[in-house]
Amino acid sequence: MSDERDPVADLRRAAFLLERAHESTYRVRAFRTAASVLARRDRDELVQLALSGELVRLKGVGEVTARCVVESLNGEVPVYLRRLEATEGTPLDEAALALKQALRGDCHSHTDASDGGSPLREMVQTARELGHSYLVVTDHSPRLTVANGLSPERLRAQLEQIAELNTELTDFRVLTGIEVDILDDGALDQDPDLLDQLDLVVASVHSKLRMPRAEMTERMLTAVANPHVDVLGHCTGRMVTGKRSRPESEFDADRVFAACAEYGVAVEVNSRPERLDPPKRLLRLAVEAGCDFTIDTDAHAPGQLDWLGNGCERAVACAVPTERILNTWPVEKLLDRTRA
Repeated sequence: MSDERDPVADLRRAAFLLERAHESTYRVRAFRTAASVLARRDRDELVQLALSGELVRLKGVGEVTARCVVESLNGEVPVYLRRLEATEGTPLDEAALALKQALRGDCHSHTDASDGGSPLREMVQTARELGHSYLVVTDHSPRLTVANGLSPERLRAQLEQIAELNTELTDFRVLTGIEVDILDDGALDQDPDLLDQLDLVVASVHSKLRMPRAEMTERMLTAVANPHVDVLGHCTGRMVTGKRSRPESEFDADRVFAACAEYGVAVEVNSRPERLDPPKRLLRLAVEAGCDFTIDTDAHAPGQLDWLGNGCERAVACAVPTERILNTWPVEKLLDRTRA
């Protein structure tokens, strides 16, 4: 432990920055309350509580604020505070641009094999022109007939097409994937043996979006626990613009995001303008739960592959750590994660 920093001052500084950014009252209150509770205790007691892991047993101190205190007592600027200060006084568009430039690929895209508007090669060409080093092709699964979902036979044919295309590419990788439907009971809408062959699996709810909260929670938890799932796609299913405006599905976000963190399932930051899913309050909750993320376009046409900036703006606003965004990683590191 170090005497270089004051953990109470760091908590208060975080609360101040959250207030200035017009963040939600409950989030500010968490830091203010923890600072007040800990200010009544001397430093030696705080050190002992931190070393024993007992900080969170204090009423008014949560996991996030306790972590800040431990980091501060170690002489480090708490990571949470560092993220807040990193965007302080920096125009959001600049911070979002920096994050966008750090992205190496897109983990959610569609071709005309399902409901996309362009063939595989055109999507790949555009992704290369945008500076990506890889593109994950995630066409829909069979039950989503309205989107021309891929049967096992059609998916196998696409895998062969991708393998052939990869032999022609020297500076780019096309990764195999699927956006698999989460069925009513949480099962996945595709042959498990086929899912096991894919580089990355995005699992999404597309049906019965008004399912009761308890049932939807169990449905999502079952899917997240499936070892084939790598990414939870557009988790609330909301539509915020256009004729298809749709409210969020209701589920226990604390439980679902805790399961994502436990099972290593990334939470997707969906960049489609009509989705912008998850909402910011849930995106912040996922950050605090320790989740990893992907920032994806969910592109259905080549020009839509340039929508990543939408997700980057939201990620920066919600202090999503860059190192926890899977598509900032080199492709081999990403594949090591999904294969595991």
